[in-house]
Amino acid sequence: MKKELLKQYFGHENFRSGQEKLVDSVLHGRDCLGVMPTGAGKSVCYQLPAMMNEGVTIVVSPLISLMKDQVGALRENGISAAYINSSLTIAQTKKALDFAKEGKYKIIYVAPERLDMDSFVSFAQNVNIFMLTVDEAHCVSEWGQDFRPHYRKISTFIEKLHRRPIVSAFTATATTEVCDDIVRLLKLKSPEVVVTGFNRENLYFEVKKPKKKYLEILDYVKKNKDKSGIIYCSTRDNVEDISKRLIEDGFGATRYHAGLSDLERAKNQDDFLCDKKQIMVATNAFGMGIDKSNVSFVIHNNMPKNIEAYYQEAGRAGRDGTSADCIMLYGDKDVQTIKFFIENTNEKNDLNSDMIEKVRQNDREKLQQIKEYCHTTECLRKTILEYFNDNCGAIDEYCGNCSNCKDEFVEQDVTEIAQKILSCVSRIRGKFGMTVAIDTLRGSKNAKVLNFKLNEIKTYGALKDISEKRVKDIFNFLIEKKYLACSTDKFPTIYIQQKAHDVLFEGEKIKMKLPIDYAKREKELTSNRSQKHLTPLYNINTELFIKLKELRAKLANEQKVPAFVVFSDLSLIDMCNKMPLNENEFLNVSGVGAFKLEKYCGAFLDVLSQFQHLKEFQVERKKVGIEELINLIKNEFKVKNSDVYLAELADQILFMVKEKLALDIKSKPIRDAIKKFFQDKGLIEIEKAGNENKIIPTKKGLENGIVTQERVGKLGKPYTQVLYAQETQQLLIDNIEIIFLDIDLY
Repeated sequence: MKKELLKQYFGHENFRSGQEKLVDSVLHGRDCLGVMPTGAGKSVCYQLPAMMNEGVTIVVSPLISLMKDQVGALRENGISAAYINSSLTIAQTKKALDFAKEGKYKIIYVAPERLDMDSFVSFAQNVNIFMLTVDEAHCVSEWGQDFRPHYRKISTFIEKLHRRPIVSAFTATATTEVCDDIVRLLKLKSPEVVVTGFNRENLYFEVKKPKKKYLEILDYVKKNKDKSGIIYCSTRDNVEDISKRLIEDGFGATRYHAGLSDLERAKNQDDFLCDKKQIMVATNAFGMGIDKSNVSFVIHNNMPKNIEAYYQEAGRAGRDGTSADCIMLYGDKDVQTIKFFIENTNEKNDLNSDMIEKVRQNDREKLQQIKEYCHTTECLRKTILEYFNDNCGAIDEYCGNCSNCKDEFVEQDVTEIAQKILSCVSRIRGKFGMTVAIDTLRGSKNAKVLNFKLNEIKTYGALKDISEKRVKDIFNFLIEKKYLACSTDKFPTIYIQQKAHDVLFEGEKIKMKLPIDYAKREKELTSNRSQKHLTPLYNINTELFIKLKELRAKLANEQKVPAFVVFSDLSLIDMCNKMPLNENEFLNVSGVGAFKLEKYCGAFLDVLSQFQHLKEFQVERKKVGIEELINLIKNEFKVKNSDVYLAELADQILFMVKEKLALDIKSKPIRDAIKKFFQDKGLIEIEKAGNENKIIPTKKGLENGIVTQERVGKLGKPYTQVLYAQETQQLLIDNIEIIFLDIDLY
């Protein structure tokens, strides 16, 4: 029954990871907590059970725009729903509640403040409430990035009801600490907790440190003129400046921040959602719950306050599962701006002074963690996942889809410089911050150095011939690697860690990865990121895709809804690939359910029928394309002399697939096929350990060039890294046609 309704209302044949377990939990009357990344389909987990049961489901949601989008999407799928918030008149609110009492609405969205109103409590006490769902549940915790005091009153509202409903809670970003808070503060009873993981392979992560941020933004949007994206700024002034300059440079940009009127914010948001404007420039006031599926990039003009906020905002890209970019433009001034906000804003106004200071201390610690993210030379994806305590054992050190993995690095011995830095920090005895330590090492004669007589210590001027940026980079590296640490006080100081002893006194060497100049590395096949903008992303006819988008825009405009509510880009791409020419074939398109079949089938089939000749062409192209690709890989794949990660092997093959067949295939299917090949050859075994699939080389594998390295993750968790030597790489290429038997390219 549930799968039939999943297809009928949402257009999906099967559940995504974690969805079915949460749906079953609700259907069996059990509370639940779902922590699922943006775009993973959290809403289905409560909307589907709501359709299958008697009574009303109340969804607590923090933003009016989010409610409006969710209700609009539900109605497009043939599900009766309503929202109640301050945008409605008293008469409209009364009508909505009356309809709910009569059973006309299965799902009602409300703001948390509504639960505190006597009139709504009275309504809730006199209707059959099947479930209360808390969306963006991290808002209940003061340790979360979007704490909302009214979320704390949800449990009080539930206690006022004559019968306790099932309570479900959902969020995209929550640390273990925040998850515990959600369960405790919402008083969930023995909940089914499902954490599907935070990894989204379709997102590309990059950190840049440009001298002029706007020129970096301008260069990117010029290369991506036809794409929709968000540019986040830390202040209203930055929003105004960047949006104005983009418009002057000829781009369809709009703006969003708390200083605008409600009317303008609503208009600008609608312009962006309906693709009237391609670029939204905004503060973090924009975006929570914005269900725009075709956001292709999120650029942060400034570093956010913590990794949770960054991942939630960056995660608004690529909701439809297609490739998307998440780029952060870091500058030292960003840190000072965030420090100012931490010390001078009091958003936690229902907390006492002691608790406010604890929250600030926590915010300072999280600021240090995102600073380390911006400076690390390790895999950016792995750094994020480790922050959320995701099961990193199943993730390669090389993800193949972040700037640190795409860029090529050389290791440089920085032991001598590191020793001088550590010695200086030891001598200033934790009394000063990094800036003063760098000034001392570089022989500055500023007042602070001279007043505290730091010009008299042995390491004064020891690095006077090294640039300030270089010294700062090594400082940050030593902090990341735990040789140094920063206090999280209001005025942070830097101090030495126990690890530093071996560098200072036992001869331990320190090597730091440095990126090779971009002009050189762009010659390398696996590092050539610029190719992304030169090759098509999908194996589809561009003219057909444009025609389908035009039809979607026309239908959306007639109904006054965002275009993605009609169909997502992913659905249009699937139409181009599958080329349905009748109702049965159209029903097999991703995102097409019974309601949308009846409503849109005729119009879209009319367009598709004009391109019927493509269907025969695709079948022939598949056959010829794969044969050409296999020959290409055998002739041009670069077997390396060094040992490589499995992901590096997959990434080089992936690039050839994208370049030759213009397919948007992901790295994971290729990796899985390579694993299966080595497994079938008896070179490796796959061991299941919890949620982790662990690769273990067999005796035969070790004899044939598979090697292992013992490593320790950032959280101190040991793991074994498996690498593939030259002979193993060659074995793979000699049998490359076997790999493609296990990959569905179309």
